[in-house]
Amino acid sequence: MNEGFNPIELMLNASPVVQLVFLILLITSVLSWVIIVQRWLVLSAARKGVFSFEQRFWSGIDLGQLYKQGNQMLEEEVPVVGMENIFRAGFKEFMRLRKQAVDKEAVMEGAQRAMRVAYSREEEKLEKHLPILATIGSVSVYIGLFGTVIGIMNTFLAIASQAQASILVLAPGIAEALLATAIGLFAAIPAVVAYNRYSATLDHVTSSYITFSDEFSSILHRQIHST
Repeated sequence: MNEGFNPIELMLNASPVVQLVFLILLITSVLSWVIIVQRWLVLSAARKGVFSFEQRFWSGIDLGQLYKQGNQMLEEEVPVVGMENIFRAGFKEFMRLRKQAVDKEAVMEGAQRAMRVAYSREEEKLEKHLPILATIGSVSVYIGLFGTVIGIMNTFLAIASQAQASILVLAPGIAEALLATAIGLFAAIPAVVAYNRYSATLDHVTSSYITFSDEFSSILHRQIHST
């Protein structure tokens, strides 16, 4: 590439409107990558948490002992998240209502309600910032297209001001327009791919939460009706 037409110089020499487009796309791209990395850490931890807790839960350990382990983790400032939070919410409410000699069906309804609330909170944590990622993925292309249109308009204006059009007149404006498109795609593609991937992971994790809640409710139901 000719040294006079490198991307950095094109950005610096672009019209103010196109420079603003470049700046917006740069900010959205950086924001997108921050969210991509942050959501990857959160969702990866959630998947590992599902696997780890299910192993402990189905190992045959006493439910009371499993609940105490969670308390110990909290005392040691170890984060308790995901499926374990749903378990703790349901079991805590189950034991509280049971000690109050509440009707058995009321005990079950209270435990299930507590688990639904805990599930909603966990789902909200996992979904956080994903709508922003989706917005960046859909809007960045149009912002880049807007810069492309402005770049082409500037090219036609440059042609109109010249007695004779030449490649030296056309090239900067066309390159500026194409660069806006390229940066728009650069910002949009990772955001779209990450959003689709994370949405699938989110569905898998939340489905595991729902399945566990149903299975745990069945265990509590059998336990309360066996006494």
